Amino acid sequence: MKVSRRQVVAGMMGVAAILPLSGCAGQVPRLAQMPARPRATAGPVMNPADYGLDAVIDINHNNDVTDFATLRQSGNVRGVVHKASEGNDWFDPLYQPRRQEAEAAGLLWGAYHFGTRQHSGAEQAAAFLAAAQPGPATLLALDLELNERFPSNSMTLSQAEEFVGAILMATGRLPMLYVQPAWADGEVHPGTAYSLGGAIGPGSILAQCDLWLADYRMEPELPRSWAARGWRLWQYAGDAGTDGSGPFGPLAHAVAGVDHCDRNLFKGDWPALARYWAGETGVSSAG
Repeated sequence: MKVSRRQVVAGMMGVAAILPLSGCAGQVPRLAQMPARPRATAGPVMNPADYGLDAVIDINHNNDVTDFATLRQSGNVRGVVHKASEGNDWFDPLYQPRRQEAEAAGLLWGAYHFGTRQHSGAEQAAAFLAAAQPGPATLLALDLELNERFPSNSMTLSQAEEFVGAILMATGRLPMLYVQPAWADGEVHPGTAYSLGGAIGPGSILAQCDLWLADYRMEPELPRSWAARGWRLWQYAGDAGTDGSGPFGPLAHAVAGVDHCDRNLFKGDWPALARYWAGETGVSSAG
């Protein structure tokens, strides 16, 4: 019998309301005391497609999409995750019109929220849901990272936990968590004085979210609290700069139907991707 994520996590909703959130994370140990982060792949990656299905992109209003039908037919894309909101008062103006075009082309649709510090996690969750208008098969995600334009306005650990808890209460399902390994582990971002404010511990509600790993290196790592579960999506190439970010960066400009985009692997095959997007649990991670 097929079981949806909504059915599974519905029983967690009451528990989430009474469990401590940021208190589960704990203090970040000194760097010398930290164990090495687990590997996200078996070894150095030469061809990302060896590790998953290269069929998911994420975009926002800064990306120029010429044709969603071409994305699907010639670009080998099956899933698009689009920015819907940031903070509590910014909404991507292209989210809704592009959603209609993408779904008409037969693409799986997802929405992500860029978290900030300016408003509470609950307020941001409400803004995100209002903007995303998710259906049962809309993938939801929280983008948890340093706000490079305004570092002091980066979402904190407790705000992220509150956001995820609010999404769970409102929808009965957990969003994916997009995060870099060092940021998730509470480390200070290089060249800044900023961090998440603590490590995401195994008892945090954030650690219950499926991991959308952000790591552009040939030897990607996992945040420590996902050592046993691994990643579900891996953003292996970004669209920043002329050639993209990381050793696989040029691939960000190699997708038919869009000028450039972030590239993501899905850990699974084509049927598993469709089942996962539809909210089914027990989806195999075998690629």
